[in-house]
Amino acid sequence: MKQLFVFTYALCCILMTLSCDVLDKTPDNRTEIDNPDKVAKLLTSGYPNASHALVCELYGDNLVDNNVVVNTSNRNSYFKFHEEVYKWGDILNYTLGEPDTPYQIWESHYYGIAACNHAIEAMLSMSQDPKHDPRLAPYWGEAHVLRAYLHFVLVNVFAESYQSDDANTLHYGIPYVTKIEDRVKVDYSTSEYRKTIKETYKLIETDLLEGIDLISDEAYKVPAYHFNTHAANAFAARFYLYTRQYDKCVEYANKAMNDVTLRNWKAIDARTFTSSLNSYNDEKLSCNFLLQSTHSAQMRMLYSCRFGINIGNSKYDIKPTKTILYGKGPCWDTRPAYDSNIYTWSQEYGAWLFKVYEYFEYKDKFAGIGTTHGIYQPFNAGETILTRAEAKLYSGDKAGAIADLNAWAKSYDAEEELTAKKIATFYSRNGNNIYCDDLHPSEMGFKHNLKYDIDAQAQAILDCILHFRRIETQFEGTRWFDIKRYGITVRHVYRDPTDTDVHIDTLRYNDPRRVVQIPDLVIKAGYPSRVEGISVKTDKQLVDYAVAQ
Repeated sequence: MKQLFVFTYALCCILMTLSCDVLDKTPDNRTEIDNPDKVAKLLTSGYPNASHALVCELYGDNLVDNNVVVNTSNRNSYFKFHEEVYKWGDILNYTLGEPDTPYQIWESHYYGIAACNHAIEAMLSMSQDPKHDPRLAPYWGEAHVLRAYLHFVLVNVFAESYQSDDANTLHYGIPYVTKIEDRVKVDYSTSEYRKTIKETYKLIETDLLEGIDLISDEAYKVPAYHFNTHAANAFAARFYLYTRQYDKCVEYANKAMNDVTLRNWKAIDARTFTSSLNSYNDEKLSCNFLLQSTHSAQMRMLYSCRFGINIGNSKYDIKPTKTILYGKGPCWDTRPAYDSNIYTWSQEYGAWLFKVYEYFEYKDKFAGIGTTHGIYQPFNAGETILTRAEAKLYSGDKAGAIADLNAWAKSYDAEEELTAKKIATFYSRNGNNIYCDDLHPSEMGFKHNLKYDIDAQAQAILDCILHFRRIETQFEGTRWFDIKRYGITVRHVYRDPTDTDVHIDTLRYNDPRRVVQIPDLVIKAGYPSRVEGISVKTDKQLVDYAVAQ
């Protein structure tokens, strides 16, 4: 994807204010956006080159510390800040050149938002009604859907999870920016920009609905790198799942899955990691809704062997996280269909799947200097059908949910047909079932949206959905959003390389550390930190609400 960097005064203002730098004069090399082709190129630059995947994987329950699993191991993390993320602490020890940091997430997503705002402003200068102008309508749609998605990622990383309307009026979201700026210093912590979570989600929905019907695949040379019709509808389905509007979720998931074939995992080219990666990320596959190219070092983090997916450690009650790569399932006894594409260090140090393998862009081949690239899939058919299954379950359609689970399992070359009885048996909560988690749906506000009670059978189906989605989204960071949505308890056991003591920490559903701290450079510029700015109401009102739950 060719990127167009727009050096206008207003764009730099919003970027530098949010990333804590200041410009005091207008750059000379400005690009005037005055035709649809330039708008299209500008929007291309709005897709972030940083992903939340690494931070969210380290926050969640997919990775364990090998310094604990392997008693003789004294490994450092690939970057120092990886240890801080795993400890759920404030992330301070990083440089601006390091990829995957919260600062990079914040910076790249607000850069994309600024690009969307400039594109919208440019289209308004070209037409009195861009929404109904055939030259501009597809880009008007893309700009609004992309802006909605970028804010959606930010609010899910840097704010509390969506709960009920009552709870969402108690907590702040993130700055929602819908216009370009003409000032050097803007206070984004004021009510003009920073909204409650309820208000943030309402603005996301407004942008989403403004643009989704205008999306046209014919507007792009390579639709998979843009918000095409499948990706936009998949995003809408996820949005309505998170906001617990299940009928709308099913509606948009059906649109996203129209004329789509689920991935055939058995057909993936397994000759080399590169061939597997290219096969998986094939832009022509209908199941690949949206591809995102990022500067990511996630594979190198796993390659350093400090944190990994492995067999766990019974001494410290560390669950064997390898079950998301290997292990049994409710309708298979052997490994999933992609077992030949798993790279294993050893049974102790763990493994990783080919899809996290990196592309490397050389700037100087002789010196070996270049940039690492990771391809992520924010939306694909496998995750979307599981989104639909969850919405069907909460709508009372257990049979429909199981049908979607069967379709997903078949794409993984499952050995057996999935039935309600098999699900209930496999995910029985009588005993130590490593596939079932400590969920707190009532505390997270689910009771406000249910049309019927979740009985034991429905609970087993939900456990199956969350297990399948954990497999589908590994290394993508989406598991962390499920952990936040359901208040799943996460337990991290760690030991630093020079430390002799093993430390155990537990993150429960009401722990404020479930909100990733705002980047420290942004806090130093005056923006409220996680602790300072989390609540709109008084502490007493928060306590009263928590007690009422």
